[in-house]
Amino acid sequence: MTYAKTTAFTEEQQQLARVAKALAHPARVAIIQLLASKRTCISGDIAAELPLSRTTVSQHLQELKALDLIRGEIDGLTVCYCLNTELLRHVHQQFTAFFVESTAADTCAPGSACC
Repeated sequence: MTYAKTTAFTEEQQQLARVAKALAHPARVAIIQLLASKRTCISGDIAAELPLSRTTVSQHLQELKALDLIRGEIDGLTVCYCLNTELLRHVHQQFTAFFVESTAADTCAPGSACC
């Protein structure tokens, strides 16, 4: 019987991977930084700030929204986007714990056998 290989990993590992994948594109990083600096923004404003078409920005917004990293509220003909700061704080804690754990021991220090 075959099964999805992702089931072999914890939910936290899967979430970190999903967020890392979403943040792997510089346009998405720029969108999050823009929303952080403005607190709220409509999609047209985001496209005006980035060197991308509205369609491309919309696709990136959908990726971020699918992970709930941002939220969008329809206001007439526009959508007002904002950060999900609660989730971003949680992800920050997860990544901090991941990097602290990963760098806690110098298992492969310069000059060691594996380097």
